[in-house]
Amino acid sequence: MTDYPTPPFASQPQQNPGSQGRMNPLPDCGEDSYQGSGRLMGKTALITGADSGIGRAVAIAFAREGANVAIAYLDEHEDANDTARLVEQAGRKALLLPGDLADRELCLHLVEKTVAEFGKIDVLVNNAAFQMSRASLDEIPDEEWVHTFDVNITAMFRIVKAAVPHMPKGGSIINTTSVNSDMPKPTLLAYAATKGAIANFTAGLAQLLAEKGIRANSVAPGPVWTPLIVSTMPEDDVKSFGSETPMGRPGQPVEVAPAFVMLASDESSYISGTRIGVTGGKPIL
Repeated sequence: MTDYPTPPFASQPQQNPGSQGRMNPLPDCGEDSYQGSGRLMGKTALITGADSGIGRAVAIAFAREGANVAIAYLDEHEDANDTARLVEQAGRKALLLPGDLADRELCLHLVEKTVAEFGKIDVLVNNAAFQMSRASLDEIPDEEWVHTFDVNITAMFRIVKAAVPHMPKGGSIINTTSVNSDMPKPTLLAYAATKGAIANFTAGLAQLLAEKGIRANSVAPGPVWTPLIVSTMPEDDVKSFGSETPMGRPGQPVEVAPAFVMLASDESSYISGTRIGVTGGKPIL
């Protein structure tokens, strides 16, 4: 078992959305450790937020399992290029797709470009998210509330709707929710509300798409060490991040990726409408 870093962590404020390369310690996305076994051979995946953190770990894992990967991201070009390089080193094709998911046309563009490049979408991973920590209700600007919902849940609806016609029978949709959908952190009010919506959306979506042979599931991470944390949370919260879990530390992105691989693979052909917690011991009931 890898001896992963534990809090306290050094102060390291960044502007949102943050850069993985500037984090201390660097997140482990499986760059040197994940070994594939052909579980996704011949598949194509579109992953949002794939430049860093959980999205990068999933992209690496998918590529090493045999999938080509479309990498959707906001504007962190250095991180995204690193992810693409790792996908290509695994012998798979990478497609870089920058842009803001709050834009409806961009959501449609992601699907169109992926299909144009690869001809289909076998696996859709809606992972990108925006959050901002606010100490009180009065501190949340109306525009920030709307933006959080636009990026976290409305974009998910738009991308799924556009992608489904291009997904073959056996396709898999995997949405990233959060332990916050069960135990909302009050200082992440908008983010937590969207994560509850994602869990509900996914459960309903699984029932709508079953007749098409397309599965829909969600993964609910607990605290995971990613750029989102250092770029949106107060320094004290960053310093103690993950200490409240039974394991006493945050998860690393590489520890979340295997849940996505399992749900993406044909081994999960009868798993739909479920939510897998990767929480360091925090229960999701």
